[in-house]
Amino acid sequence: MEIDFEKLGGLVPAIIQDATTKNVLMLGFMNEEAYRKTIDTGKVTFWSRTRNCLWTKGETSGNYLNLVSIQNDCDHDTLLVKVNPIGPTCHTGTDTCWGETNESNPLLFLTELQDFIEKRHEEMPEGSYTTKLFKDGVNKMAQKVGEEALETVIEATNGSNDKLVYETSDMIYHLIVLLTSKGLRIEDIAKELQKRHDPNWDLQRRMKKAMEK
Repeated sequence: MEIDFEKLGGLVPAIIQDATTKNVLMLGFMNEEAYRKTIDTGKVTFWSRTRNCLWTKGETSGNYLNLVSIQNDCDHDTLLVKVNPIGPTCHTGTDTCWGETNESNPLLFLTELQDFIEKRHEEMPEGSYTTKLFKDGVNKMAQKVGEEALETVIEATNGSNDKLVYETSDMIYHLIVLLTSKGLRIEDIAKELQKRHDPNWDLQRRMKKAMEK
C-alpha cells in the first residue's frame, strides 16, 4: 500500500474505527515505523508527537486496539484503521475520545442476519430450520410470513409488549427468508421506505399513476 508519509513531515493521520459498531473511536498519527509495527503485531501503534516515540495503544492499560484492516484514502495520506477494541479507547476511561458510548445500532444486525440466511441458502445444511423453509418453497414461506403477521396483530391488540416484540421478530425473520428466496435484501425495503420519506414522493406516485391510465 502506497502511503505518503512525507506530506506531513513523516506522519499520517490514522482514524480509528470500531469494525463492528462502525463508530469512530479516536484519531492518532503514524509514521512508517508505527505503521509497520501495527501490521507486524496486529495491535495498533502510533507515533507520539508529545513523547517523540512509538506507543502501542493499550501497552500500559491493556486496552489494546486489535487490528482488523487498514485502508488508505484517495490522496494516500490518511489511514482508516478498523479495529476490535479491548475496553475503552480514551485515556479518560470513555469508549471514544469524544465521550460517546461505543454501542452498535441494533438495526445493523438485520444485515448480518440476512448475510447468515443467505449463507444457509447457499449451503443448505441438513437439520437447519432455515434450510427447511427454503426447501418448502415460496408458497409455504409466504404462508409462514402471513401466520406470523397474524400472531403479531393478535399480540398488538390483546397481548403484552414483550410478546408483541417476540412475534414481530418471528415475522421479520420469516420475511427475510422470503426476501432471500426472491433474490432481495432487507436493504431493498429500507431503500423503498427512504424513497417514500421524500416530501415529493406522493406527488410523483400520483403523477406516475395518472400517466399509466
